[in-house]
Amino acid sequence: MKKWVSIALAVLLFLGAAWWLIGKIQYRLNVMDVEEYDPVSTLRVSETLLTHSKFPFIDVHNHQWTMPIQNLDKLVVEMDSLNMAVMVNLSGFRGNYLDWSLDNVNEKYSDRFALFLNINFEKLDDEGWPEEPIRMLEEAVDHGVRGLKVYKSLGLTDTDNDGNRIAIDDTRLDPVWAKCGELDIPVLIHSGEPSSFWNPKNKNNERWLELKQHPERYRNPDKYPPFEELMAEQHSVFRKHPNTKFINAHLGWFGNDLTRLGELFDELPNVYTELGAVLAELGRQPKFARAWMIRYQDRVMMGKDTYKKEEYYTYFRVLETTDEYFDYYRKRHAHWKMYGLDLPDSVLRKVYSANAMKVIPNLKISIK
Repeated sequence: MKKWVSIALAVLLFLGAAWWLIGKIQYRLNVMDVEEYDPVSTLRVSETLLTHSKFPFIDVHNHQWTMPIQNLDKLVVEMDSLNMAVMVNLSGFRGNYLDWSLDNVNEKYSDRFALFLNINFEKLDDEGWPEEPIRMLEEAVDHGVRGLKVYKSLGLTDTDNDGNRIAIDDTRLDPVWAKCGELDIPVLIHSGEPSSFWNPKNKNNERWLELKQHPERYRNPDKYPPFEELMAEQHSVFRKHPNTKFINAHLGWFGNDLTRLGELFDELPNVYTELGAVLAELGRQPKFARAWMIRYQDRVMMGKDTYKKEEYYTYFRVLETTDEYFDYYRKRHAHWKMYGLDLPDSVLRKVYSANAMKVIPNLKISIK
């Protein structure tokens, strides 16, 4: 009898365990990755779908990688449809590439494109530094270049001849920043990354999805300098060169802390910023961001970064409308919803074009 009771209990335990395991399997089969989860909202609110800006705008942060051979006719047609008056191509590079790009632009569209020069900072220990980059800047400006673009490699991965990381505020670079001020051209500088890229890749990191899709963007603290160290180096350059205008790319990576960015503006009148790839930071805090944009309306410029025509529509919607609870165009940048800022026309005109025309030389609006 005990034997049969034991067998019965074993069978019941087995069935119970099997039932529990089946339930777990069924649950797991219904769990979606955050990349796949894309619920359709049942919320019904007004929509203002804009395909062009209210006023002509200047995109101060764009990259056209094939400009020496690019068919600019097609691009200009798209720009017209967006109401983009001028595109600033920050990837002008240098040497023949830059000359060929200028030739292509000047053939028909000298008033629609502006090019920035790029310098190889890893040559700062080579013979001819800083005379060579200074000569390069002077000649480039003589040929119509409007500014200097600094990539994020400076501070992160650029090294000198001894293999040491080149700090953003390395004194060997001071002649370059000073020359830009002398030539009255701005430095559009991208330093660092979003601070979340330095945080642990776990469930609490709001950029977890981006780090999953692009693991190379994670900034391992054993390999890279801390976020705050990079910011301090960049701000040191701003302070050391008050006669040079700096456009701090991507809201200076302080879009999630606009108060801190405002404090930087209050201290340093030579510093500006732009919205490239960080619009989602404004769209999730519409009340504070609107007040902040109005307060610092003379310091912010329109910028997009990666070019894709349809993605500008979200910029127009956030900046111009009162729309609520709509999607950003890239989930890994923003899993949250957007809200419109409904900026006043006077502020829009500055952000869209007037501030850029004040800082970047020889820009003009030729479309209505």
